Amino acid sequence: MLACNNPNSILIAMLQEKTGQVFSSNRYWRIDMVLKPILKKHNFADLAALALHLKSDRGSGLAQECVEAMINNETCFFRDQASFALLTGPLLDAVREKREASKTIRIWSAACSTGQEAYSLAISFAENAEKWRDWNIVIYASDVSMSAINKARLGRYSQFEIQRGLPVRMMLKYFTQDGEDWQANEDLGKKISFCSHNQLQSAAHLGKFDIILCRNMLMYLSDENKDIVLDNLQAALRPDGYLMLGAAETILGGRMQFTPSQDFRGFYEAASPPIGISSKQMRA
Repeated sequence: MLACNNPNSILIAMLQEKTGQVFSSNRYWRIDMVLKPILKKHNFADLAALALHLKSDRGSGLAQECVEAMINNETCFFRDQASFALLTGPLLDAVREKREASKTIRIWSAACSTGQEAYSLAISFAENAEKWRDWNIVIYASDVSMSAINKARLGRYSQFEIQRGLPVRMMLKYFTQDGEDWQANEDLGKKISFCSHNQLQSAAHLGKFDIILCRNMLMYLSDENKDIVLDNLQAALRPDGYLMLGAAETILGGRMQFTPSQDFRGFYEAASPPIGISSKQMRA
């Protein structure tokens, strides 16, 4: 068998091609760690053997399995509690006032990973059920990883996962223990619509949203793909809506799709480029 001198480059290129994510050199160690189970499962001697196989077979189920393993699915319930409290408190109150006539609020948890963010939103509304009586609350949650979405849709979490960010009172109220795992109660799961979606593609089929959460995803993209994702998010957000990014993420580098909210620190509002001029043209 021919040798593969740089298996990392093949695997990283495949990940970027399918998801837009870029692997920095200081994270190469993670490739070996997450792909070890796949090497064992499919009887590959090492990463070089796996990469050589995938070099000519990128469209296979094995390729998708490897891509999903390399995606960072780090998440937890009520992640970044201060920002989440601002979201479900003052910011949501402001959106509520704007939507008083329709009594409908649409929220998109984009790049939701295994679903804890979406369930945190559903719990927040359930905790204030009387306040939201007669309102139509729509929560969409999507991720590029099919395995992550399947887990999110199932709503089943280990003891370790359920304890990360979720208060014991809420755990006992909204989840039921089943063996060593915790299962989301049926009523909670019904509040969320899960789907597979690549952020590099248009989300027009999902409609317009009042609030979009896309946290800790842009940091893994190239500059070009960041702009594609931001363009798609801008198109999916209502003109008076809000975008929430991760605590360590900001809209910098001359990007014109969003501007920082003047009322809610850490949130963003859609900018309005001149008619007929794209954000890419404005940066040129």
